[in-house]
Amino acid sequence: MLPTRLRKNTAIRNLIRETQLSMNDVVYPLFIVDGQGVRREIGSMKEQYHLSLDMLGAETQALKELGIRYVILFGVPDEKDSEATPAFVETGLVQEAIRVIKKVDPEMYVITDVCLCEYKSDGHCCFFEENGEIQRQKSLETLSKTALSHVKAGADMVAPSDMMDGRIGHMRETLNQAGYEAIPIMAYSAKFASSFYGPFRDAANSAPAFGDRRSYQMDPANAREALKETVLDIEEGADIVMVKPAMPYLDIIVKGKELSYLPMAAYQVSGEYAMIKNAVDSGLMDRRAIFESLICIKRAGADIIITYFAKELQVMLKEYQ
Repeated sequence: MLPTRLRKNTAIRNLIRETQLSMNDVVYPLFIVDGQGVRREIGSMKEQYHLSLDMLGAETQALKELGIRYVILFGVPDEKDSEATPAFVETGLVQEAIRVIKKVDPEMYVITDVCLCEYKSDGHCCFFEENGEIQRQKSLETLSKTALSHVKAGADMVAPSDMMDGRIGHMRETLNQAGYEAIPIMAYSAKFASSFYGPFRDAANSAPAFGDRRSYQMDPANAREALKETVLDIEEGADIVMVKPAMPYLDIIVKGKELSYLPMAAYQVSGEYAMIKNAVDSGLMDRRAIFESLICIKRAGADIIITYFAKELQVMLKEYQ
């Protein structure tokens, strides 16, 4: 334990604090929808919104004023099809959102989630054979085509969240062949089949029409498998690896960080947000719990935290750090 004279002195306590948070640690998720004049609160995620493209410019400016310099985009189109066409068309929601953000704030760093579940009519992240087996090659080709369309629109980084075997290598090769060797890939490497995604399914309108995603997302009981998946993504050319969810899997963040010098990201997912947010709003927990949750994720080894609390962090840094 630190000597009392160090613990009681705020200036010294801040000087010797082992873990520090800053606005450069957080990425804020944005959900883009069809329509005009849409800024609609997501029912299961208080103070998080669906935004139409015409509302995105004002949101971008507001994020800049809050000190947020990194965003990750999710498209939620009204129309979906069996081929996930809205994911990769030039005029898709994410593609257009990148252009809007870059026009308003060229320095905003734009990451795009690359998956098919928001765009396929069955809500799955991949294609299937008639016998129910994953149609791997078609899935990889469509995911890579989607990533390339995002980069052509101006994305700074792509983040494949599908958990298909081999997708990092396929995507890296596709981007390289198109002349985008400098675009980094942030891999959702250890993405667990978690109940904590519940509110996100509402936000992204991506609940599967049949079955679940356990055949390609990971069993929450398996730590060694998570590390194996992380190693495979590193070997295939990932630039950043990720653990999702964050707080229930802090042990995976710690172990994953020990595997490589690569940066580690963690996604504080919708269920984590909803639990903490509702508890704080109802008075069951102090608002400091938000800050504590973020600093614990950072302490575990995350260099990047994707969090719906990013808008609140600037004020909390002044209050608590």
